[in-house]
Amino acid sequence: MTSHTSTSAGAPVRHLLRRNISPAQLIGYAVANIVGLSIILTALMFYADATITPGGSAGTDPYLSSSFEVISKRVEGIGLTGAAMFTPAEIADIKAQPWAKRVGEFTPSQFTVNASVSLGGRGLSSYLFMESIPDDFFDIHPRDWDFDPTHPFIPVVLSKDYLALYNFGFATPQGLPQLSEGVISSVPVTFTITGVDGRPVTIPGGIVGFSSRLNTIAVPQSFMDWANSRFSPGAPAVQPGRLIVECDPLLSADMDRYLIDHDLDTSADRADEGTGRIARFTAIASGVVSIIGIVISAMAVGILFLSIWLILQKSRSRLYRLMLLGYSPRDVGQQLERLVALINLGVTVTAVAAMFAARSFWRPALADLDLGGASALQEIAVAAAFFLVVTGANIATIRRHLHRLWLHGA
Repeated sequence: MTSHTSTSAGAPVRHLLRRNISPAQLIGYAVANIVGLSIILTALMFYADATITPGGSAGTDPYLSSSFEVISKRVEGIGLTGAAMFTPAEIADIKAQPWAKRVGEFTPSQFTVNASVSLGGRGLSSYLFMESIPDDFFDIHPRDWDFDPTHPFIPVVLSKDYLALYNFGFATPQGLPQLSEGVISSVPVTFTITGVDGRPVTIPGGIVGFSSRLNTIAVPQSFMDWANSRFSPGAPAVQPGRLIVECDPLLSADMDRYLIDHDLDTSADRADEGTGRIARFTAIASGVVSIIGIVISAMAVGILFLSIWLILQKSRSRLYRLMLLGYSPRDVGQQLERLVALINLGVTVTAVAAMFAARSFWRPALADLDLGGASALQEIAVAAAFFLVVTGANIATIRRHLHRLWLHGA
C-alpha cells in the first residue's frame, strides 16, 4: 500500500466537500457569528470608551470607574469633643468594605491660624482652619506642593466653593473686587500661627490651586506634620473627623446602606453621584448586550459543529476508502480544516471591522464629554481568542472523528 502526500489528497477531498457541503449552512453560521461576535466586541469597546479619557489607558485614567466621597460621623444636638472622630477600628472596617478602594484620613491642625491679605488697598484677616490629606486623593496637582522648614512657605489648595462665596456673597456687599482663580493665586497670604505656648509665628504662603473635590483648606502633609509637632509638642494625635474614600460606583448601593446603618454623613459632589449612576448603567447595559452576543455566537458555533458533523457523516464511506488507499486521517481532513479556519478568520476580521465602524458613530459624542480614549487592543485580543479557540475546537473535532473512522471503519 503506497503513501500519498497531503497535496495529492486535496483533489478528491475537495470533490467530496463540494458534493456534500451545504453552502446555506456555512453562510448561516458565518452571518450569525459575525452578528454575535460584533455585538460582543462593540459592547466591550463602548464600555471601555465610556470609562477612559483620551490619552488614558485601562486602569490608569478612569473617568467613570471611581468616585470620591468625604464621609463624617453624624452630629446631633451638641456633640461632645472627640465623639465625632473615627477610631482606628472604624477606619479599618471601612477599608475592608468591598465598595472602598482606598481610604484617606483628614489630618486636622492642632494650632490656631490667622490669615491676612491686602485687597484693593484694604487689609483683610480671618481665623481659619487647615487640614491635610494624602496627595493621591487630590483632583489637582499643584506645583511646589511641599514644605521646607528651612525656607518656609505654606502652599494652600482652596475649595472652589470658597472662592465663589467670596466673589458672590462677600466681595460685592463690601465693595471689594471680584477675583479670578489666576488673580487670587498671585496674592500673597500671611499666616500667623499660634501654638500651645501662645507665641505667634508668621509664615508667608499663598493659594496654589482650587479643588472641586475637597471642601476644605488643604495644606501639604509635610507641613501639617511639622506644624503639629512644632506648635503642639507632646500633644496626643487627634483622630480624623473626616475620611475621603475612593469608591467603586458600581457598588454605591452597598455603600449607601453602610452609611445609613452606621449613622455616617457624606458630602460627595453631586457630579460624583451622577457619575456612579452612569457607570452602573453603562456596565449593566454593556453586560446585557454582551450576553446577547455570546448567546448568538454560541448558537452559531453550534451550527458550525453540526455542519461539520453532517459533512463527515455524509462522506463517511468515501473518506474511509481514501484512507484505505493510503491517505492518513490528517491528509484527508486538511481540506476541511482549511475551510473552517478561513471561515472563522473571515468572521473575526469582519466582526472587528464592524466594531470599528460602530465606534466611529459614538466616538465624536463621547469626545465632547472628554471620553473615548480607550485602546482597542483588548477587544482585538478577545476576537483573536475567539478565532483560536473556535478554530482549534473545530479542528480537534474533525481529527477525532477521522481518527475514530480509521480505527473502527465505515
